[in-house]
Amino acid sequence: MNFTFDTAPNIIFRSGATKELGEYVKPRMQRPVLLTDKGLIDAGLIEPALQSLEAAGLNILLFDDVAADPPAGKVKEAVATARAHNADGVIALGGGSSMDTAKVVSVLMHSSQTLEEIYGTNMVSGARAPLVLLPTTAGTGSEVTSISVITTEDDQKVAVVDNALYPDLAILDASLTLGLPRHVTAATGIDAMVHAIEAYTNNTRKNPLSDTFARKALRLLSTNIVAACETPGDTKAREAMLLGAMLAGQAFANSPVGAVHGMAYPLGGIFHIPHGLSNSLMLEPVLRFNAPKAAHLYAELADVIAPGQTGDDAQRYDAFIRRIVEIVTATGVERRLSQLGISHNDLPRMAEDAMKAQRVLQNNPREVTYDDALAMYTEVL
Repeated sequence: MNFTFDTAPNIIFRSGATKELGEYVKPRMQRPVLLTDKGLIDAGLIEPALQSLEAAGLNILLFDDVAADPPAGKVKEAVATARAHNADGVIALGGGSSMDTAKVVSVLMHSSQTLEEIYGTNMVSGARAPLVLLPTTAGTGSEVTSISVITTEDDQKVAVVDNALYPDLAILDASLTLGLPRHVTAATGIDAMVHAIEAYTNNTRKNPLSDTFARKALRLLSTNIVAACETPGDTKAREAMLLGAMLAGQAFANSPVGAVHGMAYPLGGIFHIPHGLSNSLMLEPVLRFNAPKAAHLYAELADVIAPGQTGDDAQRYDAFIRRIVEIVTATGVERRLSQLGISHNDLPRMAEDAMKAQRVLQNNPREVTYDDALAMYTEVL
């Protein structure tokens, strides 16, 4: 068996670690740009990080205009801002959008390459600036992946995939996720579960390490997501979710995602539905679609989220699906596209756009055609 497994070289997992951010960052950079979004500014989550950075004597520029599903124009603005500051490093504190933006800024701010020139796999040339990532949601796992997903000017989701995007340091501080609203906790948590499930069922790069990380991630996430939703201040549940999301990120960074993501991308690109919620909506129909090819793998995952199941693969697969539906329903997220303003007339364009996501569809255990995509969208309309 041949495989490779890459991840971030340094990870700190400790509640309260943000208060010492300056000491972690100072050996790496002196003039950092800190990327975040206005929602986190308003929530006061940035203050401990800023205070620590200032106490360390660093010359910080705050860029707080990160947008969801990072639009290419906003990413270019962040690159220009970093260059104007003569920044020597990048810090992101936020969700996947902030971290994905920061990754691209770190490779472009000292480079002659354009954003469009690095779309794709292994297209980054030259060295990137030092990069430190702090997630504020337990979902994307972006802090330990080599992927950044950008929304182009024509509403297409494209990826930059390159080992240069792994950060120098990932700091996971569960205190940053305490009090996260229920709908965000639910959507991002289900997103992380999707990462684990799709990494485990990848048909091209599945490997023993990614399997191990995916199973551990799915156990942590499935047993803690409802508690995290219902009791926002439950520190143990929040820590378990953050660890699970990171492990899922490490799994899918090496055994990439499949059709759930491919089907979710048009929801974010066209309708700006949050990525986690998009994945949540498409999870059940894709699992059912994949069953003819992957029932045995889903049966193995039933042992993780619904232990004690007996019977053949089909019976254990049914138990797996039932448990997934129970968890998703218990979190309270929307279950139908129509709840989000999507109509039957929108489905053909969505199916067309989904077909453009071959980067991830090629990893799916079952081939997805336009008609398949249209049928799955119709199933959850």
